[in-house]
Amino acid sequence: MFERLAAALRDAQPVAVVTRLDGAHIGGKLLVFADEAFGTLGDPGLDHAAAAEARARLAVGENAVRSFGEEGEPIGDAVRVFICSYAPKPDMYIFGAIDFSRAMAHVGKTLGYRVTVVDARPLFATRARVPDADEVIVAWPDEFLASARVDERSALIVLTHDVKFDVPLLALAVRTRAGYIGAMGSRHTHANRIAALRDAGVAEADIARIYAPVGLDIGARTPEETAVSIAAEIIAAREGRGGGHLADSPLPIHNPRSATPV
Repeated sequence: MFERLAAALRDAQPVAVVTRLDGAHIGGKLLVFADEAFGTLGDPGLDHAAAAEARARLAVGENAVRSFGEEGEPIGDAVRVFICSYAPKPDMYIFGAIDFSRAMAHVGKTLGYRVTVVDARPLFATRARVPDADEVIVAWPDEFLASARVDERSALIVLTHDVKFDVPLLALAVRTRAGYIGAMGSRHTHANRIAALRDAGVAEADIARIYAPVGLDIGARTPEETAVSIAAEIIAAREGRGGGHLADSPLPIHNPRSATPV
């Protein structure tokens, strides 16, 4: 297990270590990656539950202490585990410093992202306009993205709603490893964007990566409601879920993951 941990740290691969803090198997450890886990905390059910929680913490680069039942039941405090995440906070890049950006930056910070807002217009790209952002940058969006840090945990949110910004930015965005690419605008606006992207030679499979109109269909109207809608879509995309009512879904509330013994 420790060889795997050392290799992950050496390769800058996000990984979490879960340690059991009490009970018969105190000190048991689980090494959790995005798609697999190694080790055991003493019970398969507990391993599943702890691994799922570790991935949630790893997605936002946070440490946490969580309590479960002996077999991983979500309600119970028989077993406490410490989750140590070895990963930087994921990046959320918001393009366009508008009213919706202020709300999106606030929600992004709440979800644990490092939030950067980018706008080519100095009058708009100010700290006063988006106070919750970690960084506000004056730059053409596509030029900024060309050298930005982007990985599978990154969220790219295009709120500029202007073809001269959107098309070159999205043409570049779909070639990154970003886990989520969303673009604001009406269906008509996005249809025009799609046509422009096709004219620019962007493949259909890449265009299909763009979530637009951005957000889940919850009837959002205000910037704050829209930010919640987008955040929910980001989470659903990360977890491979459709974003419908839990009451209507046959799937488990939390995605089950398997743990592989060392």
